[in-house]
Amino acid sequence: MGLTVISFILGTTAELIKIAPVYHGIAERGMRPKIWFTAQHVDEVADVLADLKLPAPDVWLVPEEKAHNLESPAQVPGWAAQVLRTAWGRRHELRAALNEDGRPPLVLVHGDTFTTPYGSLIGKRILKARVGHVEAGARSGSIMSPLPEELNRKIAAKIVDMHFAPSAREVNNLRHARGVVVDTEANTAIDAMRLAINQPLDVPNLPEKFGLATLHRFELVSRADKYREALEILREQSRQMPILYMAGAPEREKIRALGLDNLFDDKFIAQPKMRYLKFLPLVARAEYVVTDSGGLSAECYYLGLPCAVHRERTETPQHLGETVVLTEMRGDKLQNFLDTYQNRRGESWMDKYHPSEIIVNSLAQLGYC
Repeated sequence: MGLTVISFILGTTAELIKIAPVYHGIAERGMRPKIWFTAQHVDEVADVLADLKLPAPDVWLVPEEKAHNLESPAQVPGWAAQVLRTAWGRRHELRAALNEDGRPPLVLVHGDTFTTPYGSLIGKRILKARVGHVEAGARSGSIMSPLPEELNRKIAAKIVDMHFAPSAREVNNLRHARGVVVDTEANTAIDAMRLAINQPLDVPNLPEKFGLATLHRFELVSRADKYREALEILREQSRQMPILYMAGAPEREKIRALGLDNLFDDKFIAQPKMRYLKFLPLVARAEYVVTDSGGLSAECYYLGLPCAVHRERTETPQHLGETVVLTEMRGDKLQNFLDTYQNRRGESWMDKYHPSEIIVNSLAQLGYC
């Protein structure tokens, strides 16, 4: 008898990073999980796969030759149509891959990207599989903030059969959800961090002490006044200690369009975005982090690293406290954090939690691996 096949439907580099320890845990039980890729991100995928020792995707749900990074909401409908068209057109092949024996096939999705509800829908409706959601149950309490992540999470929760929730708070959010809810005690990011944290640093002329900033979410970058305010505050702060600002292509384009190039110099240093295994050792060396990334704020929390989350709301308020601060996208709160970060370093949780192990053990108990 063959093994039940588990497939991950993923679309972004962040999803690949956070799912890697789960993938490896399943593989260690003698299985070969599959990766079916929706190609929300394309540019850095090969590097991330190599860094995390993951295989190339078994299936591209957007044909690889047509795939390109999704960089604006206007591109989403065409991308979604292509993903569904490919999944429907290859449904017999994908179903056959999932049904190598008589046990229920399983699709796993992650987080809150557009791929999360689409992958859930494809797994459930087109492939007739059971679906599990890793990092399930997070809620900001507002459909509009952050948009579309809150909507993606809520749609997925209606479809999936297994919810792997990273803390008691998310478990409580899912108290009315159908299916199995498992408390994994932490975000799988903490397991991915262990793969990366001790890698050598690869940044030339790195200042001895520095702050780190990464602001890239649509809800901030699309609001010129708020984006400009944040960058101007960081520029002023960098006079006291250098700040590295990690900017991807869309942010660099926005900075040019707003005429803000002149903010950057040898103290407020614009750096290209880095691969995860290169970036995380840099995070661990920083004095503080300013970000609008939910993933990076979780990583700072686990490291005990002072972090300002420059957003109006967060779906992970359990990380907030002395170490991690929500600015509500207000300049005065961001400035207050920068004035007080020295007092905010907290305890590291790196040795305490092993959520991927809980997920894999749960899947084994349910008969999937």
